[in-house]
Amino acid sequence: MSSTEIRHPDIEIYIKNRSLEQILQWLRDRADNVESHNSVGGTHSLTAIFSGQRIPVMIHEKAVGKAWISVWFRSDATPWIRDVDCAHEVAAALDTQVRCIVSGWQDGDDPDEWWKIEGGEIDKITWRTD
Repeated sequence: MSSTEIRHPDIEIYIKNRSLEQILQWLRDRADNVESHNSVGGTHSLTAIFSGQRIPVMIHEKAVGKAWISVWFRSDATPWIRDVDCAHEVAAALDTQVRCIVSGWQDGDDPDEWWKIEGGEIDKITWRTD
């Protein structure tokens, strides 16, 4: 890990036009184990185990409009250093567009700056949902 790759305190990605089941299947394939705890409406609480680390996961369907599902790994002990690392993996695995915040939410960051990952390409975009 280089000095420019500071581990993010959590990982959150937004996955476009994939079903909850497709995302859960990717998570089951990627993690050592996935435990489902609670589902209310479009919000799902899980625990994913990666190399013995229990990671709380929240999945929100229709997080942004109807096309986007949010997946939030609520720990810094994930297999990924930064949100964009996870986003690259998911975009390739699910063959779809994935977005994530540019930085790890430091004071002064622009909350509208996002990475858009699709087809092996990455672009910095402004994502406004007005």
